[in-house]
Amino acid sequence: MIPNRALFGPGPSNVSQAVLDATAQPCIGHLDPVFGAMMEDVKDMLRQVFGTTNPVTFPMSAPASLAMESALVNLLEPGDTAIIGINGVFGGRMADIVDRAGAKAVKVEFEWGTPCDADAMAEAIRANPEAKVVGFVHAETSTGTRTDPAPICRAAREAGMLTIVDTVTGLVGSEVTVDDWGADVVYSGTQKCLSVPPGLAPITFSPRAIAAIEARKTRVQSWFCDLNLVLGYWSGDGARSYHHTAPVNAIYGLHAGLKDVLDEGLAPARARHEAAHQQLAQAMDNLGLKFLVAPENRLPQLNVFTLPEGMDEAGLRAKLLNQHDVEIGAGLGPLAGKVWRIGLMGENARPERVELLTNAIRTVIG
Repeated sequence: MIPNRALFGPGPSNVSQAVLDATAQPCIGHLDPVFGAMMEDVKDMLRQVFGTTNPVTFPMSAPASLAMESALVNLLEPGDTAIIGINGVFGGRMADIVDRAGAKAVKVEFEWGTPCDADAMAEAIRANPEAKVVGFVHAETSTGTRTDPAPICRAAREAGMLTIVDTVTGLVGSEVTVDDWGADVVYSGTQKCLSVPPGLAPITFSPRAIAAIEARKTRVQSWFCDLNLVLGYWSGDGARSYHHTAPVNAIYGLHAGLKDVLDEGLAPARARHEAAHQQLAQAMDNLGLKFLVAPENRLPQLNVFTLPEGMDEAGLRAKLLNQHDVEIGAGLGPLAGKVWRIGLMGENARPERVELLTNAIRTVIG
């Protein structure tokens, strides 16, 4: 028996009954023409959610971590240089993948809980003119910090470099406008503000990125991630070539989740996340818990609170889970044991859900 948890951690988020019902429809073949039509619908809806006209926009059959890897290994060849902004766990993970791909990672590090500073990134771009790629995280899940992608993407483009932007936690909960940013590869996950089960990773590639991939001198090191192969399946029009068996029922769920978001409207969805954030902020302030991140840099959908010294944060989280069926997240890296990460994503960015959460926290804190 699977318990019915209230998922207020950094992901996954709770899934609506409509999305669950969609995933329970009969499974059909991944090359079935009916499924092919649904694939085209999903691609079109993802373009709207990403704010892009990029033809190459689709959900990878994988978690967002593989989308990160796919972005980097498709654009980078051994010996290339990538400038990576690091202000939390996931910027660090980008740099690790760069190293594993045989490329050189120029790390531009920032204090956790602060954004990637555009001026510092621009200085790194000027200092490393040979760099091919600039990567950073728009919505850093480990700290709840938002970085403005537009000035960094502009500096990179002016230097002739490609950009990779991680918006795994950002999509829907924050404004994402890929074309306005001028970003080249942007990826996300389904389990955050889309409120779709984990296991798929929406990703979009600009025409500049596609041209760079087509001009590679070496093969992409990962067979599964090689976009030249994947697109034979996702870009086929009536004659899709077999690449892998897509998670058909999971894509049913994504289709339903995207339709719900677009029916609500992206601006109202963002406003709902902001209102939930403000409601939580007031309740936590009354309990004496303070944010890690300054107001102008916070993600409304991922709230990180510093905890008083001596507080049994793990014990209190366990009480929330075991006594109230409420899940919240612990700190990562240097923030382990020092913060709580509280997600108000998708279905949980609603007044009654925030009230459920804050009542439970109030009870266990005492």
